[in-house]
Amino acid sequence: MGDRAARQPGRGLMGGGADAQAFAYYELGDVRLVRGEGVRVWDTEGREYLDCVAGTFNLVLGHNHPAVLAAVRGQLEDLVFASSSFRTEPTDRVMELLVELSPPGLTRVNLRSSGGSTANEGAIKIAQWVTGRRDVIVPFRGHVGQSVAATSYNGTSRMRAPFPYQLPGAVHVPDPYCFRCFYRQTPDRCGMWCVDRIEDFLTYASSGSVAAMIIEPISGVGGNVVPPPGYLRRLREFCDERGIILIFDENQTGLGRTGRLFAAEHFGVEPHIMTVSKGLTGSGLPLAAILTEERLVGMPRSMHGFTYGSHTLSAAAAVVTLQEVRRPEFLAGVRASGGVLLERLRALQADFPCVGDVRGVGLMLGVELVEPDGSRSPRLATALNKALYDRAVITRVSEHGLGNVIELRPPLVLSVEDAGLIADRFGEALETLRP
Repeated sequence: MGDRAARQPGRGLMGGGADAQAFAYYELGDVRLVRGEGVRVWDTEGREYLDCVAGTFNLVLGHNHPAVLAAVRGQLEDLVFASSSFRTEPTDRVMELLVELSPPGLTRVNLRSSGGSTANEGAIKIAQWVTGRRDVIVPFRGHVGQSVAATSYNGTSRMRAPFPYQLPGAVHVPDPYCFRCFYRQTPDRCGMWCVDRIEDFLTYASSGSVAAMIIEPISGVGGNVVPPPGYLRRLREFCDERGIILIFDENQTGLGRTGRLFAAEHFGVEPHIMTVSKGLTGSGLPLAAILTEERLVGMPRSMHGFTYGSHTLSAAAAVVTLQEVRRPEFLAGVRASGGVLLERLRALQADFPCVGDVRGVGLMLGVELVEPDGSRSPRLATALNKALYDRAVITRVSEHGLGNVIELRPPLVLSVEDAGLIADRFGEALETLRP
């Protein structure tokens, strides 16, 4: 035992405060967080940060929301976990609430996933099972997930390149990225080519057997791309005409993030299937849901299920979260604080040429950094992310830190005052980028 410990750096020293990097598979930062409340977290040195990514975009009610904590404590006394083969009061109630609050056509709920990647995979499986077809359309920059299957579908080669084997059948098509339109059009005259020309990809790049299209109503990892008015409505019509199942990945956009319960509502479009995760439990417990139309019921339960799907404790937190985010005053607060932050960030654009675009809805915002010639600038985005961190504002860079968009997804409990504080610090951070 002594020899084995001697061969492993740091063995036996963790209780004395040794650097955990000696054991971690990947690089860790130096900061250790110890406490969170609302939109703020604190580290071991007592430094306070504004968390503008809500954990991992999932803490819609912020850190340690008291109602969520109370629900979890209460459930701990009764039943922590039950197999998804059984009904529990929390899981029953979650399904009831999701059907009540989601677009009207979505009447069935599958809770047997515990995260967004597996929920998206389940949605794709359902579409393939019901239609008997294979291929899946995914927009450029689309992020389906991190599992092997989801990685195969992701809309960027960077995520697929290191791995020798991927699932066939992904048909990648240009996304509705108006700031950098693939077709070099402008919204006032494009005729919505980003929908109509999908037909070319089906004809020449697919197998001829297309089951589904999966799309984030606003892209998350891919750069916070907001589609132009009418895009999602036209996309639904396109899919209906061809018998293609339209899946909305609302893992980031759902649960009030856009100022509406679901982005489908914000854009006035109803998908055939919708996936919901991340913010579903409010303050960080794992749970995911797949919502479908009645006609899509039929895939056997054995075809898609995971050990911690339908987690009882998580479901108790989700019940409280759904009841909280449905309140009109809660959603109005998201729109108010998001509107202030968006307006303030756009005002900075005039003073800083490196800010190419500021876009978003509700509290799902993105700031695109550009070089003097207008090209994408991951260099400046990384520098700005660091400058914000130095000012105790936690943000993320798109494309898993390799893109050129600063992503802002604060908890939805963000106040108007804190929105102004974030904008102030954003302006200070931008000053550091001046030549």
